[in-house]
Amino acid sequence: MTDFSIASFNVKNLIGPDQEYYRFQSYTPEEYAWKADWLAEQIQTMDADIVGFQEIFEESALRDVIAQADEDGIEGNAAHIPGANKRYRRKAIFRKLAYRPYTDAALAVALNVNDGDPGQRRPGVAILSRLGFVGEPEVIQDLDAPIDIDFGPMGAEGGGSFRLTRLSRPILKARVPVGNHVISVFNCHLKSKLGEFVRPEDGSAPSEVDLTQYDPVGRALGGVRAALRRMAEAWVLRRAIVAELKAGYPVIVMGDFNDAEHSTSAEIISGEHPFKNYAWMLRHDAKTGRDRYSDDENTQIREDIEAVQLHSAERQFVRKSARDMIYTSAFGGVYESIDQIYMSRHFLENAPDSIGQMDYFNALNDHITDGSHPEAPYNKLASDHGQIIAHMRLKD
Repeated sequence: MTDFSIASFNVKNLIGPDQEYYRFQSYTPEEYAWKADWLAEQIQTMDADIVGFQEIFEESALRDVIAQADEDGIEGNAAHIPGANKRYRRKAIFRKLAYRPYTDAALAVALNVNDGDPGQRRPGVAILSRLGFVGEPEVIQDLDAPIDIDFGPMGAEGGGSFRLTRLSRPILKARVPVGNHVISVFNCHLKSKLGEFVRPEDGSAPSEVDLTQYDPVGRALGGVRAALRRMAEAWVLRRAIVAELKAGYPVIVMGDFNDAEHSTSAEIISGEHPFKNYAWMLRHDAKTGRDRYSDDENTQIREDIEAVQLHSAERQFVRKSARDMIYTSAFGGVYESIDQIYMSRHFLENAPDSIGQMDYFNALNDHITDGSHPEAPYNKLASDHGQIIAHMRLKD
């Protein structure tokens, strides 16, 4: 048996001090020191073998945080783990509480090709792996060929289309050796729900951002643009996932989906849910009302869908524990999970090609608040996302 853990961590704007990442936003040296210390503590608590980070502006800042986590974690081991002179030294609890440093871990960072000047920076993503990588990690952002989504079925002239040539943030793919297997790991940060507005040719601010002249219709159109982009990015990720599955690799996808589990974009990533029985369904090429799929075709269709379907780690945990207490973000009084870990059926205990299972899932979300209560003020230095960790076990 081989145990490993995988986590997703949106660190919220990780960049060194005195650097303007968004307009008029930067960290003083004191604020950065606080943030780095908090992030390092969260990394120690997660203690995950594979970590996907989002909102990375600087690789050097991330490396500093990891180094601080190692320094503090090693110091904590020396202080708290019983030595050889203690009779209770073999108790499993102390071994499991030991922090394992990332001294020899592999780190892949995908910076954002949309990154700009101070005040107009754009974040990237990273994957940290104690288990190393197989081959070079791959960055997906600038597309080799534009994606044209044609709405032709609505009419050849009036259907319209949508074109995507570049993702708002990179998707990072790394193949990770775990036990006797190689797992394809994807880390993503899809477009947020914040509206996208077209900047005038003279470079001035879009009229929709002037809230003193509130434009509800224009701002709604900005939301349409954001949603279209997020769903198109989800499809790009889905295409890459299916390619890895068809190449024979188990797949785990993690990151900030900026949408809940049952959203359209999340369902694009995870794939369709099969019907229980296609034998009652009218065939695609039916000539009469009696033309249905056969039992053999039903079996084939279900297998084709299930073979490339992904499954939510959170949902598996909730199903096993009969309770639902997971959330990773809060805004306007709404607590929901927009950070996800999805996995192929290779990690379902009773699946035909199972190589293991998820034993446990947890979220670090005690720091999450929407700032609406005076006793729980919003802290801009901590992350505004919870961290999620899936604890896996392979059969080997």
